[in-house]
Amino acid sequence: MKLKQILGDVEYELICGDLNVDIDNVNYDSRKVKEKGLFFCIEGYTSDGHAFIEKAVKNGAGAIVCTKVPEKLPNCTVIKVKDGRKAMALLGAAFYGNPALKLKLIGITGTNGKTTSTYMMKSMLESSGYKVGLIGTIANYIGDKKIESHRTTPESLELQELFRDMVNEGIEYCVMEVSSHSLYLSRVYGISFNQGIFTNLTQDHLDFHKTFENYYKAKMILFENSKNSIINIDDTYGKRVFDDVNNNKITYGLTNEADLRAENLKMTSRGTEFDLCYKDLKEHVKINIPGKYNVYNALGSVAALLNEGISMEKVKEGLKNLSSVPGRCEIVTHNTNVNFDVVLDYAHTPDGLEKVLKASREFTKGRLISVFGCGGDRDKTKRPIMGKIGAELSDIAVITSDNPRSEKPEEIIKDIVGGIKGNNYVIVENRKEAIKKAMLMAKKDDVIVLAGKGHENYQILGDKTIHFDEKEIVSEFIKELF
Repeated sequence: MKLKQILGDVEYELICGDLNVDIDNVNYDSRKVKEKGLFFCIEGYTSDGHAFIEKAVKNGAGAIVCTKVPEKLPNCTVIKVKDGRKAMALLGAAFYGNPALKLKLIGITGTNGKTTSTYMMKSMLESSGYKVGLIGTIANYIGDKKIESHRTTPESLELQELFRDMVNEGIEYCVMEVSSHSLYLSRVYGISFNQGIFTNLTQDHLDFHKTFENYYKAKMILFENSKNSIINIDDTYGKRVFDDVNNNKITYGLTNEADLRAENLKMTSRGTEFDLCYKDLKEHVKINIPGKYNVYNALGSVAALLNEGISMEKVKEGLKNLSSVPGRCEIVTHNTNVNFDVVLDYAHTPDGLEKVLKASREFTKGRLISVFGCGGDRDKTKRPIMGKIGAELSDIAVITSDNPRSEKPEEIIKDIVGGIKGNNYVIVENRKEAIKKAMLMAKKDDVIVLAGKGHENYQILGDKTIHFDEKEIVSEFIKELF
């Protein structure tokens, strides 16, 4: 493909070279550039792509896209643009044949609930006979094919390549988690969504966004680029989203204020049954994932798909077919010889921890024991808040490490404990030992919630990443201790 074709209507300045050069690959990582490559000089938070121009050219780049003209012009075509990330998103889409235009896209954003909602929608759409792609935190899927995921929403070039692969495999719908990072960093720039879903907004990622207002504004970008908005009207910020968006809106919740709502909830450790009310319809629905907050996830997902013309019958079938979501209020002690339950959940924010503990309390007959920590090199202000929530909502809280990264685990734990007023907690710095401690203290009908890791199968300690799969650890301790 000629560079001129890829540039399309993007505003640019030709610094030097020929627009008719052939482009066979596009990259923002100079190490991956090949012969006839187009290299994007992206200014990151820890490095600047402009510093790697020479390496990219040496590896075969025939053209570069920059925002700062190099002092020494390389022996290739140089294009200057105003916004490197937006240009990369648009040029990447053009290079891969604008695949998003051939897909029906449903994007979901919010602090919590994105992953579970995408799995619910995938199941419902597949029950309706569609071939579905999924993009998110746990993994990416092209139909049944699972692809490793490195971030919630891929960088624009990887995203467009994934879209292209989906189109080639006959995918009709793509449901995707759209993170605040991806919206702010223009990873989904130029993409139009059929449905944009808002789950909730609570404290998270302030290490990146700095203020809650910035966090909110980043989320709102999705709805500016969606034909329809599906909004959790029970959430405080949901009401603001409703007022701020100008497209077609459908609200969901548990109150009469919502267009689509759930009534008569019956919750157990195996899931929840409820009556789904929408317009003149009232249908009895069952989901196999426990917790009231998962009813909200189901409602938002259902609203989006009803808006897509999916029948209520297929919606119900799809929800019933989904047995669980990895690391999302997932009970991992079914069919074992222990007389207590262990729940895995990815909850790593104050709101997430509160939701999973309240959900678990609903089906806990004995004591509720929580095991949690906080990540290092991330928002420190949420640590005492999580400590307070964890101790207040648990009978016993085991404070431990999460992913300490470059911070000292004991300092993170000190911050967490700073928010605890009672004495119903113990500190076990080593997370594996903390899980063992919780399982040894568990009695009949107790529930242990392991919060923070969920689906993750690793732990980041300093500059090392070790294998750490809590499903495996729980299974190992059951065999060893019981």
